[in-house]
Amino acid sequence: MKKKDTLLYRFARPIITVLFKTFFTPKIIGKEKIPASGRIILAGNHTSNFDCLLLMSSTKRSIHFLAKKELWKGPKKLIFGNMGLIPVDRSRKDHKSLEMAELYLKEEQLIGIFPEGTTEKEKGKMLPFKMGAIKMAKDTNTKVVPFAISGNYSLFSKNLKIIFGNAISIDNDDLEKEKGKLQNTIGNLMRGD
Repeated sequence: MKKKDTLLYRFARPIITVLFKTFFTPKIIGKEKIPASGRIILAGNHTSNFDCLLLMSSTKRSIHFLAKKELWKGPKKLIFGNMGLIPVDRSRKDHKSLEMAELYLKEEQLIGIFPEGTTEKEKGKMLPFKMGAIKMAKDTNTKVVPFAISGNYSLFSKNLKIIFGNAISIDNDDLEKEKGKLQNTIGNLMRGD
């Protein structure tokens, strides 16, 4: 089944970008590291529910985010169900969500994922990463563009920043080791190393 960008996403992204950049004034560093076409996974730390909007404001490409399945309950389903998001059941290993994400990747699309699986509990410290981003990358021979978000989402604060790193390949069959390398890479970006 051909996975398509949704009309709602294409309509909403430019509006979100203008509003987001006006009110939160983020500093976006290295966005040219996101390829203009082809399959790619964006993976980084998760500081707030606004992180998806910051990523949407960083590229003109449609991003298919993996998101908690709770967003599909009630009236929210109308919005999130039509934004090209992929629901994830965080209570278990959700193979179905990974399979759906891999379908998007096989059609040369862009996936956004926060490997921590939830927002950070302690400011500036990452939770241990889950395996999804690495497994997807390995299964589909897709590069990962790491990113790190720092600062806060206060209006006009001028301290909100996202940094994109160089794309990395997952070549090793030791996925635990690759997961650790990805977490270290994102940690280095957070520290400005």
